[in-house]
Amino acid sequence: MTGYGQAEVVDNETTAIVEVRCVNSRYLDVIVRLPRQLNHRENEVRDLARSFISRGKLNISITLNKESGDSAPLTVNSSVARSYYKLLTELRKSVKIREQVKLEHLLQFSEIFSAVSSDETEEKDWAIIQRAVKDSLDSLNAMRGKEGAELAKDLTSRVRAMGQTVAQIEDLSRARVPEERRKLEEKVRQIISDPSSVDQNRLELEILLLSEKLDVTEECVRFRSHEKFFLESIASKDPTGRRLNFLAQEMNREANTIASKSSDTEISRLIVSVKEELEKIREQLQNVE
Repeated sequence: MTGYGQAEVVDNETTAIVEVRCVNSRYLDVIVRLPRQLNHRENEVRDLARSFISRGKLNISITLNKESGDSAPLTVNSSVARSYYKLLTELRKSVKIREQVKLEHLLQFSEIFSAVSSDETEEKDWAIIQRAVKDSLDSLNAMRGKEGAELAKDLTSRVRAMGQTVAQIEDLSRARVPEERRKLEEKVRQIISDPSSVDQNRLELEILLLSEKLDVTEECVRFRSHEKFFLESIASKDPTGRRLNFLAQEMNREANTIASKSSDTEISRLIVSVKEELEKIREQLQNVE
């Protein structure tokens, strides 16, 4: 599910601001943007996100601000500065600019400077960032929870409506079986020129078997069973996305069987509406963990 979370943690003169954006995805994909001096903590942020979210594409943006009195000293990345100088010189020559590369040009690239911080300072900064990341993920989950509640309400309404339609189909099927059996008997009598030459008991048995094949009661019962487990899973607080997808597939399987067994136009119309609802449900389930 989509969502947004934001948190700000202030500790003395250090402020950590974290923004989390989430869009739908079948798997968990976490993109992290950290302050340069803490880039090596990226995997730890990902692990933290995994403890809160199991599916979705997350973008986590982390900013660390310090008051001037607590600013970390800077050092020059000489190799980076030389590389930029070389690139600028090559660019100057390639476009035939006479002006020489100056210090003010190099100062445009912040990468030539890096903060020098002690291990103790880094641990304090990381502790503040952790708190902010957790708070932002809590905020994200709160928003996703509201969206999930609305989605659960919609899915529940759709599944119950399908259950009512399947009950109609079952009633229609039961009413149609005697008529279908009568038609079968009539067709058989028309085909057989000499009824006395046919074993009546065997004929009755064959007609009974054919009429049972037209009965969709068993499929309707299984459909309602899947419906029951589906609604129970929606009410569960555990991650149920995969289970709901499986149950939707099973309901679709029963709907296909009902469609193949029925020759009644009204039943065919109703089962098409059920399959349409199932397709909408399966699309919605892509957003469920």
